[in-house]
Amino acid sequence: MTPQQLRNSILQQAIEGKLVEQRAEEGTAEELYAQIQEEKQKLIAEGKIKKGKSLPEITEDEIPFDIPESWKWVRIGSVINEVIVPQRDKPPFSGNIPWCRIEDREGYFLNGTKSGQYVSEDTIKEMNLKVCPIGTVLNACSGASIGTILVTTVPCCTNQTFNGLVCNKLFFNWYLFWYLNTAITKLKSLSTGSAMGYISQDKMRNMIIPLPPLAEQKRIVAKIEELLPFIDKYEKAYNALEEYNARFPEDMRKSILQQAIEGKLVEQRPEEGTAEELYAQIQEEKKKLIAEGKLKKTKKLPDITQEEFHYFEIPSSWKLCYIDSIAFVTKLAGFEYSKYIAPNMQSSGIPLLKGKNVQDGKIVYQFESYISEQLSDTLERSQIRKKCLLTPYVGTIGNIAIFDGSFRAHLGSNVGKIELIRNNHQFVLEEYLLFYLRSSTGYKELTKYIKATAQESISIDAIRNVILPLPPLAEQKRIVAKIEELLPYCDKLN
Repeated sequence: MTPQQLRNSILQQAIEGKLVEQRAEEGTAEELYAQIQEEKQKLIAEGKIKKGKSLPEITEDEIPFDIPESWKWVRIGSVINEVIVPQRDKPPFSGNIPWCRIEDREGYFLNGTKSGQYVSEDTIKEMNLKVCPIGTVLNACSGASIGTILVTTVPCCTNQTFNGLVCNKLFFNWYLFWYLNTAITKLKSLSTGSAMGYISQDKMRNMIIPLPPLAEQKRIVAKIEELLPFIDKYEKAYNALEEYNARFPEDMRKSILQQAIEGKLVEQRPEEGTAEELYAQIQEEKKKLIAEGKLKKTKKLPDITQEEFHYFEIPSSWKLCYIDSIAFVTKLAGFEYSKYIAPNMQSSGIPLLKGKNVQDGKIVYQFESYISEQLSDTLERSQIRKKCLLTPYVGTIGNIAIFDGSFRAHLGSNVGKIELIRNNHQFVLEEYLLFYLRSSTGYKELTKYIKATAQESISIDAIRNVILPLPPLAEQKRIVAKIEELLPYCDKLN
């Protein structure tokens, strides 16, 4: 049950006579109703209130629920002294009587004017304004504000937002306040007559309300006020749990990836060899590709120390290495784009994969631009012919996805390519590298040299310099398989 549902349930129990017990010694609502009518007639005779229009009898069809025998269904107009209708014209501001708007509310209360607008007694007489006395129940009667119920704590005038319901002294204003808070849907249904909607004085007076004896009204309100702090506490706990539940699937996903890249998700097996042996094979293949002119030699990077990679200690069979030592990392150069790509875009051909094509860990296969196959061959370094990882280096840094190599494409603007070194034999799985870069540690490594410009960016060298904890190949495969087994459960948690 949501906090609002709990609040609504308690208020509904209250107005149905189920929140507190009925006490015979407190009399009946019929007796109270007669006293209220007698009091109203006295005030009319003294000229303190005006005689209102006769109200129709309440029919069975109007009654929405059963009430205790000691209660009575009545029309609101019969148990309040008057409805102060809203002032449509803006008065001149001076004097010391607050001119209040809905913006001046503080919780359930209208304590005065925050805007510092006041009217004088002379203005009240000249414009025939009405002052809402302390304890007036204000019901927002127009537009989107309908359903806002307040109680005044100071004498004040109000703008066109409110009807002011001035209660008889034998009818508890806070009971009316809480009843109206259970009847928001009904109030909105009464709103007609203009584009913004408006609740007329007559509709407000004709609205029905279950009337308990006065002492019971006060006990009902006291019980509501006793329970509200517990509802507030429940709401805080509920919201905290909701926030936790919203975070939990993503937190679990991050935890799985982190455990995986720390070597804690699957066991290490000596028969699978070591990453040091795997790394030596990669370097041998890399030298071969450089010698054949298929790979450009990059500058030697310093040895990695455990202190430099300070996130966690890797298993003894693993090895810390740079992405540059296991992959070919590149982008489309700026001059290549401006000189060759931009002037020669076409509506079909080889699609350009841009930074915007990498979203939420997936490739978006919707292309804006294409180039010819001939032009793509001219810019061979930035071709995409094989399975590889793509990552934007401007804007959404850390957003990475695997291009499956099922068709030929070309690098466009703002996206870099990470193509793992391989021959007929695979050394590093793209999926393992993807999961690493999407882990908390991998993200920190990828963004440690981020440039805080108008759009965040990193250099291609920064990607090359990312430090990677490398397991043996067989263990990589088991890690990827375990992650792919577990992640769907995180999705189900949503």
